[in-house]
Amino acid sequence: MILGLVFLCGTYVFSQFFRAFLAVLAEALKADLGAGADDLAFASGLWFLTFALMQLPVGEALDRIGPRRTATTLFLFGGAGGAALFAMASAPWHIAAAMVLIGIGCSPVLMASFFIFSRMYPAAMFATLGSVMIGVGSLGNIAGTLPLAMAIDAFGWRETLWVLSGFSALLAVGVYVTVQDPERTPGPQTGSVLDLLKLRALWPIFPMLLVNYLAAGGLRGLWVGPYLADVYGATNAVVGQATLYMGLAMIVGTFVYGPLDRWLGTRKWVIFGGNLLGLLAIAALAYQPLAGYWPSVLLIAAIGFFGMSFPVIMAHARAFVPPHLAGRGVTLMNLFGIGGVGLFQVATSRVFRATEGPDVAVHLPYQAVFTLFAVSTAIGLALYLFAQDRTD
Repeated sequence: MILGLVFLCGTYVFSQFFRAFLAVLAEALKADLGAGADDLAFASGLWFLTFALMQLPVGEALDRIGPRRTATTLFLFGGAGGAALFAMASAPWHIAAAMVLIGIGCSPVLMASFFIFSRMYPAAMFATLGSVMIGVGSLGNIAGTLPLAMAIDAFGWRETLWVLSGFSALLAVGVYVTVQDPERTPGPQTGSVLDLLKLRALWPIFPMLLVNYLAAGGLRGLWVGPYLADVYGATNAVVGQATLYMGLAMIVGTFVYGPLDRWLGTRKWVIFGGNLLGLLAIAALAYQPLAGYWPSVLLIAAIGFFGMSFPVIMAHARAFVPPHLAGRGVTLMNLFGIGGVGLFQVATSRVFRATEGPDVAVHLPYQAVFTLFAVSTAIGLALYLFAQDRTD
């Protein structure tokens, strides 16, 4: 089973890559296809929204047919097929269509692992195992920074996407061969997402899931590239370097968060404290978007670091979910976590478009986007204060 988790982690590396690579591709796609920042924000938002909407059917599939066939089928046709469609793009809407397909392909891979963790490992280890999976998988985030920029410069973006499509197909086959489905839980298998939504203990956790990855995912997924290029004149290589720093901070943050709930005996206050510090970094960037290149990159890295509490929030929510609804439970949580980024990527593209203009200072549309991130995060934190703490 360890080899199966290794292959699932490999697919998650690609999932992390695909959700973040537009920031580095932005300049090449603008030059070749005329795709602007708003076009790419819309395409990025579609990836997250599609990914989120797939969580409910993915949850049903995990509980009914298991992670092996669910992850293999969707990643093969969505991940590999979407990357191939992206490689053939000749207009901005082709990028949007490809991102929808890639979102479908990536939708089951992390939740397949979380499903296995929840069914085959001790509950106290869930946050740590989830953090390790996300931390290692975040190497895809790193690959989508300077290494991607170097590959584009050396081989071209279309050729790079064709290679990614081929490797995606190989990983899907590896998952099919090596992953073992957990045994079905004894007793009745009845229940639905509606039963989960009736659990009052989850209600204050939903808003936190909605906003915790909002700024980190939004910036890393797109906005950091256009922001640094437009405001500071950063080249493609410099953007790749900055996103590398953010990606490394996100990996470190994931591993730091992982064991804290066991060390400190609380999940709620680990989540609240970390996201409060993240909010301060977001607010600082919104307040002073012209602070200078290095101060801005430092704030962006801090947002990435503190924005990686997702595994601990998932563990907090999972503690209230019945075992026979484990698949639907983890995917419902993921719907909120990823869906929030998707909704706000679409919303920020509208905010950016509404605030830009020939007579508007170049930094003001980005300031509006960062302010939206900050206000939304603050609201989510306030609602999360009503959550019940639980560590079992």
